Amino acid sequence: MNQMSERTPEALAPLPVGAVQRVAFLGTPELAVPVLRSLVESGIEVGHVVTRVDKRRARGNDLFPSPVKVAALELGLSVSHKVDDLLEQHRVKPFDLAVVVAYGALIKPHVLAEIPMVNLHVSLLPKWRGAAPIERALLAGDTQTGVCLMQIEEGLDTGGVIGLRTMAITDSTTADDIRTHLIAEGSQLLIEQLKSGLDPVVPQIGEATYAEKIESSELRIDWSKSANEISRLIRLGNAWTMFRGKRFKIHHADVVREPAVDIGSLIVTKNSARVATGSEILELKIVQPEGKPRMDVVSWINGTQPTHGEKLTSD
Repeated sequence: MNQMSERTPEALAPLPVGAVQRVAFLGTPELAVPVLRSLVESGIEVGHVVTRVDKRRARGNDLFPSPVKVAALELGLSVSHKVDDLLEQHRVKPFDLAVVVAYGALIKPHVLAEIPMVNLHVSLLPKWRGAAPIERALLAGDTQTGVCLMQIEEGLDTGGVIGLRTMAITDSTTADDIRTHLIAEGSQLLIEQLKSGLDPVVPQIGEATYAEKIESSELRIDWSKSANEISRLIRLGNAWTMFRGKRFKIHHADVVREPAVDIGSLIVTKNSARVATGSEILELKIVQPEGKPRMDVVSWINGTQPTHGEKLTSD
């Protein structure tokens, strides 16, 4: 066990001093899996994994494990579903640190008082604390985001920052692009910090904003909005509209800097389909009619035969 600094006034277990050798891992979705694999591949001992309970899918009674549980079992790691399980193990063979990545629940104070914990959070804290930081940054039109390694305390993403990496958000960056890049950068940051010893904790500075979970209704396209706003929604993933009474997803569209007339109307040629928005034009590239797979817009035009002037609607 590494030497520890003195306990903080907030009754948090003190962070380790020096290189970290043995950790616990808490995470649930696919987002967290590359971080877990990076820890194992780096040679850091992952003593135990905690993830959310197995869930039933919409149909049937079968239970399905979280992506983190699947990966942990593949890696030969012990897994459970209760954070308090860590306390029993910690008292027998202490963890230097617990690493949390998108676990999906707040950690209770009595656990934080015994086990020091850090979290990889995919935003530039204190901006976009909460459940959907990547999505909210993209929707808001932020030009920069990042990933922070932060100390966990009782509040929601309120702990001090130990290290961070940044990335630019361009007019073509998708939520998947951000997710892939930041998890790779965050994994590298985490491993570097664990191997060299954690940097000093720096309190968060600035105005806090909260990233509420994205609701399905928010993915519905309002064609009266600007082409840029709609483009950001599409780059989030699974944005939808209505065409001929059925749901119609748009997965890729480019902004065309031309004035729009007749909001929501289609401008169709043999090889292209454009939509008028509240400001400019969106040229459809990849679409998905209800009940069908994704397809390029030419395939959709050939199969559906949309007419010039037909409308995409919000309801």
